Amino acid sequence: MQTVTILGCGYVGQAIAPVFTQGGYRVTATTTRAERVPELEAIAHQVHVVRGHERERLAQILTDQQTLVLTLGAARADAYADTYLGTAQVLADLLPSLPQLTQVIYTGSYAVYGDRQGAWVDEATAIAPSTDNGKILADTEQILLSIATDQRRVCIFRLGGIYGPGRSLVRIFQRAAGTTRPGTGEDASNWIHLDDIVGAIALAQEQGFQGIYNLVQDSPTTVKQLIDLVCQRHQLPPVTWDASQASTRPYNARVSNQKLKDAGYSFQHATLEAGLVL
Repeated sequence: MQTVTILGCGYVGQAIAPVFTQGGYRVTATTTRAERVPELEAIAHQVHVVRGHERERLAQILTDQQTLVLTLGAARADAYADTYLGTAQVLADLLPSLPQLTQVIYTGSYAVYGDRQGAWVDEATAIAPSTDNGKILADTEQILLSIATDQRRVCIFRLGGIYGPGRSLVRIFQRAAGTTRPGTGEDASNWIHLDDIVGAIALAQEQGFQGIYNLVQDSPTTVKQLIDLVCQRHQLPPVTWDASQASTRPYNARVSNQKLKDAGYSFQHATLEAGLVL
């Protein structure tokens, strides 16, 4: 039986785990919260409570594992370095002694592109993160890419904003209704539905993807268009924009997903309208 470990089995990990178990894989899930063990035991063969800096524990968990899926999530903005960079460095130190682990899949963020004033970017575009946490994510990518060998493939997914069951767009944006926000609202907004994150991870594992892939929907909308749509659908008071103030968004880029489509992935929710969960 092939083995998969999902390190950081939160919103995304909990959705991909059943796909692997139903596919005949033996799944190990990890969490940092003991209270989550019962719910994860329902979808994984083994569950461990562990943090990314626990080197010896991770070495034990990854023994005899063939695929590692990193769906990490920082609980707070000031926890990014420990959650992402710290975990990646521990894994880089451990993996030379784990030759059986031949596939690593990591879900990162398109935030590494930084502010491109709405220009299109793809995987060949040089990254230019504009925040400290964006730089941490960029450094995490580089560490993980450095562990790739002829025998071990590393796939980096740069995700857009995540939405889906339990994380609806109205839930995300309803607090903005009736407020005035700085800027014009014309910044690009890139999103991805949970179903497509799961589908892309499954394809990457099946085909052994190597390298960087943007994981976002087609045709990025503007922030204004998105919030207007949510407010209209739910009869919420509209948002007004104050163009005399600079936008506070730290990244503004239109992200292409063409490389992933060329690799054979067909999006289930290619546009926000197609996958709107309200």
